[in-house]
Amino acid sequence: MSMEKKQIYNLNKLHKRLRREVGKAIADFNMIEEGDRVMVCLSGGKDSYTLLDILLNLKLNAPVNFEIVAVNLDQKQPGFPEEVLPNYLQQLGVEYKIVEENTYGIVKEKIPEGKTTCSLCSRLRRGILYRTATELGATKIALGHHRDDMLETLFLNMFYGGKMKSMPPKLISDDGKQIVIRPLAYCREKDIARYAEAKQFPIIPCNLCGSQPNLQRQVIKEMLQAWDRQYPGRIETMFSALQNVVPSHLCDPNLFDFKNIRHGSTLANIEGDIAFDKPEIPTAPLLQDDDNEFLEQQQISFREVN
Repeated sequence: MSMEKKQIYNLNKLHKRLRREVGKAIADFNMIEEGDRVMVCLSGGKDSYTLLDILLNLKLNAPVNFEIVAVNLDQKQPGFPEEVLPNYLQQLGVEYKIVEENTYGIVKEKIPEGKTTCSLCSRLRRGILYRTATELGATKIALGHHRDDMLETLFLNMFYGGKMKSMPPKLISDDGKQIVIRPLAYCREKDIARYAEAKQFPIIPCNLCGSQPNLQRQVIKEMLQAWDRQYPGRIETMFSALQNVVPSHLCDPNLFDFKNIRHGSTLANIEGDIAFDKPEIPTAPLLQDDDNEFLEQQQISFREVN
């Protein structure tokens, strides 16, 4: 096989994996329904480009009809190449809107030099994107957060916030008017990075927050990446833990009624009576990059479309 054919083969294989994982997330959490108008938030980074690309591909043969509108928030960062995204979206022929708001100026005015800008910037962006979704008649807002982002957020909340909390794949806004979805929830960042490089998306670096040193999230990211290198499969296992929560074996009385456990209590522990047993750590073969053949054959609504 020639080098060029091998590259095409690898790209097709990677595309199929990402498409399957996005489809599975959409199906598992009922992210997109018949008649939805999905507003895809496009930042100019690898994640949002990949999200838009995969959703446009799924739309061609999806089991439900839905619309896509791409939205970019131009935050008026110095040196931001304003022509890149409009040119790219025009070439795709996708409906889009560029929203211009000087959040950069607000952040720089309000946040002292040397302090991280993420919190205020995020709140400002959220309000603008919610407003834009209403103006465009969008029923869902799609963000490009992936599996690694969700794990990073879990550890950030545990280490710095004292909460066991992550990014949900699907959520409703506080006022109940907006539904936010994260179709890349099952996708690995390293797969997205490889895909974005192979597709040669016109990446726009974020000069507002990406260059800030010593961000807590960056510290967590480096920790997880080191674990992934040293202990292959650990990231996959940790993400599985997010999907296998056992409230009776944690310490939150709001999740499990510990107070009413008495002699003869009918409150069942999901894991059974293992009080004096050594916890057993299950082992299972991990999927490799090639994936198992049976996964390639899954046909579950959004999970696989040809």
